[in-house]
Amino acid sequence: MYSLWRTLLVAGWIGVAAPALCLEDKFLMIIDFASETAAWPSIDDVVMGGVSSSEMVVDDGFATFRGEVSFDNNGGFASVRSRPQVRDLSSFDGLALRVRGDGKTYGFRIRTNSSFDGVSYQVAISPPAGEWHEVRVAFTDFVPVYRGRRVTDHPPLDAAQVTTLGLIISRQEGPFRLDIASIAGYRLRGAGFSNESPS
Repeated sequence: MYSLWRTLLVAGWIGVAAPALCLEDKFLMIIDFASETAAWPSIDDVVMGGVSSSEMVVDDGFATFRGEVSFDNNGGFASVRSRPQVRDLSSFDGLALRVRGDGKTYGFRIRTNSSFDGVSYQVAISPPAGEWHEVRVAFTDFVPVYRGRRVTDHPPLDAAQVTTLGLIISRQEGPFRLDIASIAGYRLRGAGFSNESPS
């Protein structure tokens, strides 16, 4: 119990700005921007002729996804995506994100392959503006999407094949900013609970 508490404290999960976590749950840190310095590359609507722009910068222990969405030239989205790395998170229930929003809604995305285009899995997050907040997204809440549209004939998310993580903002014109400190896998305590990390 002490080692888990210390891990969460060092990782920045417990503090004045962060909401308390249930220490009976199981967590596995996936990305901690306090030590991770690599920003995620941008993929904006310029690939389709639009003029929206975005970037991710890492500073002061967290990453910032920021930019401006424009509807000009039939555009309207901006996004960033991590570089491919396959992670088996099938023993977890979902992901816990420590984020600080701006009042807008974002899509959090998972891909299960390293292709540039194709189906991804998405869930909407709307963290409060101006304050750090923990957002939990269950793997069962992710829906398959392709170019902004839900795909009805696609299998559900396979958490054993999490390859890239990403953020997208769409259909919300103007400047935006979303800060993200860390992403962890979480598992609710229950039947079959184990203190072993996934292989």
